[in-house]
Order: sequence, then C-alpha cells, then structure tokens
Amino acid sequence: MSSPEQWTHPEPGVGPAATAATPTAEQVIAGLRATSEGGPELVQLLTPEGERVPDSRWDPYVADITAEDLRGLYRDMVLTRRVDREANALQRQGQLGIWVPLLGQEAAQVGAGRALKPQDMVFPSYREHGVAWCRDVHPTELLGIFRGTDHGSWDPLAKRFHLYTIVIGNQVLNAAGYAMGQRFEGKVGDDDGEATMVFFGDGATSQGDVHEGFVWASVYDAPLVFFCQNNQWAISEPTERQSRLPLYQRARGYGFPGVRVDGNDVLASLAVSRWALDECRHGNGPVLIEAFTYRMDAHTTTDDPTRYRLADELEAWKLKDPIERVRVNLVRHENADHAFFDEVQAEADQLAAELREFCVNMPDPPKERMFAHVYEDGNPVLAAQRDAYLAYASGFEGGGH
Repeated sequence: MSSPEQWTHPEPGVGPAATAATPTAEQVIAGLRATSEGGPELVQLLTPEGERVPDSRWDPYVADITAEDLRGLYRDMVLTRRVDREANALQRQGQLGIWVPLLGQEAAQVGAGRALKPQDMVFPSYREHGVAWCRDVHPTELLGIFRGTDHGSWDPLAKRFHLYTIVIGNQVLNAAGYAMGQRFEGKVGDDDGEATMVFFGDGATSQGDVHEGFVWASVYDAPLVFFCQNNQWAISEPTERQSRLPLYQRARGYGFPGVRVDGNDVLASLAVSRWALDECRHGNGPVLIEAFTYRMDAHTTTDDPTRYRLADELEAWKLKDPIERVRVNLVRHENADHAFFDEVQAEADQLAAELREFCVNMPDPPKERMFAHVYEDGNPVLAAQRDAYLAYASGFEGGGH
C-alpha cells in the first residue's frame, strides 16, 4: 500500500505539488484517497462487501452479464487462484525453478481476459496466468517456462496469446508494433475489427520501453489497450516512488485516455476492458487502463515481502478480496448455492492434481534442444558449438558427475 508520507502530488483540484519533504494535510488526504482507495475517479461496480454499484457510464458494458455469467467469472477466478497456489507449492518443493504468483489479481486478469474477442491479440508479461486461462492456454503449458525446459509450449497465433515476456516492459514495444500492423492492414474500423491488449505492472511504467510504446501507439492511433496492473509494489518499491501522479493520468501526456478501475472488481474490470477494446477496434485507440489492485503474495518465489511491507497492510487488502465479493453477491441474491461452490472447489482441486501430476512427470528436454530454432535454416557456427557441447556432455554419461 502506498505511503501518504511519500506522496507529493495531489489529485487534480486539490492544490499544488508539495515542494518540501513534508506534505500538507490536504496532500496527505489526497495521497490516501488516491493510493489506498483508488481515488474519486476509480471505476467500481461491485464493492468489497459484494454490493452492486450502479454506474450510468459503465453499466451498459456489463448489461448482458447474467447470473450464469457471474458464476462463470467466479469459477474462472477460483480455478486460476487454485492453479497459482499449487504452482507456488510445487516451486517450494523443488519442482519449479521459480514461480510468479498472481494471488489477489484474479479479478483484473479474468475481467480483462473475458472482455477479449477471438480476433484480439494479447501480449502478457510473466504473471498473466488468469489471462492465459481465458485464452484457453492450459496451466500445464505454462510450467515449462518456470521449470526451465521451454519458453512456452502453446501456439501464440492460434491462441492469440503471445509467449510470456520476462524482460520488464519489453512486451509493450512488441504489442505496439503488432497493433500498428493491425492499423496499417485495415483491421480496425467496426465491431469486427481487431484490437491488441498488453499487460504490465506498475514497476514497468518506469521503463523506457513502456513510454516508447505509448509514443508509437499514440502517433499511429494503434488499436492498443495498455493494461497496467498496479499491485502497489514494484518488487520492493511502492508506487509513489515511481510517479507523482496516479498512473492512469500519464496517458494525458501522450494524448489518449486513461482510466483507473478497481482491479479487485471483476465486473468493473470487464466493463472498462470491453469499452477500451471497443474504442480500439473502432479506430479510436490507444487507451490506458490502470487496474488498481494488490499483490497478496511475493513478487516471485525468490522475494520476501515481509522485508519491505507491513502485515497490517496485507490484512487490510484481504478485506477487498476479488473472489469473496463475487461469492457474497451470488449468495445474497440467491444466484448460487452450496452445491455450486462445492462443485467449483472440487473442479479446482482436480485441476491442481492434474497440474501436479504433469509437473512431477515432466521429462528433461534433450541437450541438443537448446540449439534448435535459433536460426530458421541452421548456422554452421551454431552447429559446431552444438557438436562440441554434445561431445563434452557425453563424457559425463554414466559417471558420478
């Protein structure tokens, strides 16, 4: 959670930016509102208590969501979280080299993922397991990345979901180029048009690649939705140490709209994402979405968040849990019963068991595989390196090394 003591710029209309180390009382209040609660411009349709909030601007984008659809969104989030927790445990047990948790960010990812149309393209970072689920990428296809056996085993074009990008922010440039291609090829302009959505975190907004992507997409009116998951922490650095303004307001400097949505609200995330994608596929892009959420676990399994944030901060955000608010809403309006919740939990446990079974039985790739697919038609220098390495490695077979 952002610290108001370090917040130096208020919301518009509150007053000038602080010029001293200690902010004014008004700036402290503005900082608390803008960081702890999301600010006055936060789009929220479902409160943490499960209350449906009417909104004349955004309600039309979820007017078609039935009780069955809401149950489906709940199922998506529960299964995604169960996969995340199982993979986290597998890493702790030595089956994965690393894992990148998404705990707490399920609503942002599922809401955005379900807003996409089949023709849309997605460029993820390395935490978008929920979006992958929505694009029919099976969780087992993610494991090779984190076990170190492959870079992803799905077809990016068939799934319309690019391989994970580990380099912070690099996927934004890739997405900008792809979206520019959609524009140049005339694939925008109506309801059947294409759009691209790229995912990154608040920390990535400090990377030059992200800003270059903003520039290129803006200048060429690329049909690109920049989806920033602001989970409050760029590893150990809070958001206010990266920006004097809420992140969604950065879009103004590039000439396109920015929106801040409650990233723990799956309905609001769905509505805003549908609107943004619609804007883009009709040729009115790009758009920046800041999904205001919270990383409930470590940055990765190599990180220890207890070294830089307090336990009471985590407890406060648990009250805003994205799954619980949907469950409460379903129960309150009698749109789901115990049998439904038990069925979803059983399905989640079965999926976790399949994930574990697949992971522990993953074969080691052949040694020569690391030299494959570097060049389309081969390369004599690379071939010589391969042969030398394989000859070297063969000397250890059957030995005690």
